[in-house]
Amino acid sequence: MALYNKTAHELHELLQTKKISAAELTADIFSRIDEVENKIGAYLTLTRDKATVTVKAVDDKISRGEKIAPLEGIPCGIKDNICTKGIRTTCASKILENFIPPYDATAYAKLAAQNSIIVGKLNLDEFAMGGSTENSAFHTTHNPHDLERVPGGSSGGSAAAVAGGEAIFTLGSDTGGSIRQPASFCGVVGFKPTYGRVSRYGLVAFASSLDQIGPLTRDVTDCALVLNAICGHDDMDSTSTAAPVPDFTKSLVANVKGLKIGLPKEYFVKGIDAEVETAIRDVAKKFESLGAEIVELSLPHTDYAISTYYLIAPAEAATNLERYDGVSYGARVDGADVVEMMTNTRTEKFGAEVKRRIMIGNYALSAGYYDAYYLKALKVRTLIQKDFTDAFQNVDVILTPTTPNAAFKIGEMTSDPLKMYLQDICTVPVNIAGLPGVSVPCGVNKNNLPLGFQLIGKALDEATILQAAFTYEQSL
Repeated sequence: MALYNKTAHELHELLQTKKISAAELTADIFSRIDEVENKIGAYLTLTRDKATVTVKAVDDKISRGEKIAPLEGIPCGIKDNICTKGIRTTCASKILENFIPPYDATAYAKLAAQNSIIVGKLNLDEFAMGGSTENSAFHTTHNPHDLERVPGGSSGGSAAAVAGGEAIFTLGSDTGGSIRQPASFCGVVGFKPTYGRVSRYGLVAFASSLDQIGPLTRDVTDCALVLNAICGHDDMDSTSTAAPVPDFTKSLVANVKGLKIGLPKEYFVKGIDAEVETAIRDVAKKFESLGAEIVELSLPHTDYAISTYYLIAPAEAATNLERYDGVSYGARVDGADVVEMMTNTRTEKFGAEVKRRIMIGNYALSAGYYDAYYLKALKVRTLIQKDFTDAFQNVDVILTPTTPNAAFKIGEMTSDPLKMYLQDICTVPVNIAGLPGVSVPCGVNKNNLPLGFQLIGKALDEATILQAAFTYEQSL
């Protein structure tokens, strides 16, 4: 029986009823990795020995007739910018090539406490800066649906591992769409929670006011299970919200009758692929047929979202990446003095995209330009947040494309960073506003490539978009 393509909730039932063992399940996943990893390239590090220890603990528990947690014994992968004690965490960068954290990120620690089985650390764009996983310092990850195409980014390894059967679920991080965009490209579910809903402690910082950890899964039910495990207040993260966490599985109700779903006109502009637009409008019709009310609306400052994001995010990145100086930890390239050593280290060990964003950020923060660029971006951020606040006075959720097109070919956009940045047009407003968003598969295009739609919810209202996503999924 092939186990690698089943959902976590299906496998939980098989484990609990002793129809399979955690050892059999994990062996099946590693067998699948051995079979396809050389083609997909989802992982940077595999953790077979650690997995073996956890497997034994789970199987011993099951043999004693004890009840196991929903994700106990379920093999998962962790994006390699999430710290894992004793396991190499590189951020797909040469500057952290041999870094082994002395502590666990809170989100990972919560999974480990459930005895989820980590099988490895997943590839990404260096320091999560990119939308294709081509910016990894080590290798490019390939889309399992078409090996000549990108899996999206920056959580490309996380999405490809789920789509390719190399993990049952994974954790990614989302700063401007880095969970949702690869989820769309790879045909899986990707959830970006409300900012502060999941602790950022142990997530290597890119843009601290935008970053958020979230799950990539096979279906919406698995998504709810992972959210149950990783959400919650953490004293180690000053931006962590103290709001109570509901049981997200209670949102798995197939009913959208009376739900008001907003359809913003700004997301259907020139440049969006015709097949994507048709797919999203078909999703709207499906929701309407299920009893929801579709409401046309406007989010007028959407056009400024990319410009705003690519000032705020690089500015925060420039500050966060100052710590990689070759002194305390990470790689060091020698020089005649401290200044030359730092210069040599950063020159040789940072990739082109990371350098580009550091320079943009330092420029935006520099004297004489701070008011003209960074401060103005913060003001526009407030206007974008107000657009959503106003919209949610009239609707319960907002429906948009996740991406303007399906997965593009490897190498197709590497020479044009601005074109690559525009891939985030549908996702960055959600991060700017700190809202929850989910990407759900909605079929394929003429080239049999996955397409996804995005549902955006009110702050801390993950439950409503989960219910809407689940209703759509079950209707198929």
